Amino acid sequence: MDLLNFALTTFTAFFAIMNPIANMPIFLGLTKDRTDKEKRKISFIAVVTAFFIGLAFILFGTYIFKMFGLTVPAFKIAGGILIFYVGFEMLQSKKSDIHGHDSAAEDSYSISVSPLAIPILAGPGTLVTAMNASSHATLLHASVVVVCFALILFITHLAFVYSGIIVKYMGQNIIKVIGKIMGLILSIIGVNMVIEGVKIAFGL
Repeated sequence: MDLLNFALTTFTAFFAIMNPIANMPIFLGLTKDRTDKEKRKISFIAVVTAFFIGLAFILFGTYIFKMFGLTVPAFKIAGGILIFYVGFEMLQSKKSDIHGHDSAAEDSYSISVSPLAIPILAGPGTLVTAMNASSHATLLHASVVVVCFALILFITHLAFVYSGIIVKYMGQNIIKVIGKIMGLILSIIGVNMVIEGVKIAFGL
């Protein structure tokens, strides 16, 4: 029963932070000029990359931070700045330089890794949650954390893949509006992450 409660708590925490439903419009905004095949590829690479990043932090998070002298506040601030940058360019209806490569394959891969895999999917909140859930836990509990994380990413992948169906029933003007709204939301999320990082750093 304790293991079931742990699993439910962990799954709920991951779902609340990663929220596949809320991230779907963001995915639509970032991939609005891509074909369905490219979107599936971007989504697949993003969730797989996020999984391995999350897995690394679940298993070795505490050691990684100690090894490189990293702190959670610094991680939140850096992630917040990156998210704000992407959101700001979406507000200006620009194609973000963060994934502006000449090669279509390189571009798709770049979008998948940043900003989708990190920091949107495997962001500071997700990684800290993974580290907290798996710290001082048994091998069985750590395995439960990995399964919960993988399940959320699978749900996210399905949400991303079938987001194309929604696009077919929307006009370009609505897509542009969604893109700007998501840009605003991303910018706010980025600023909020920076504020949280500063608060933690100075104990406010």
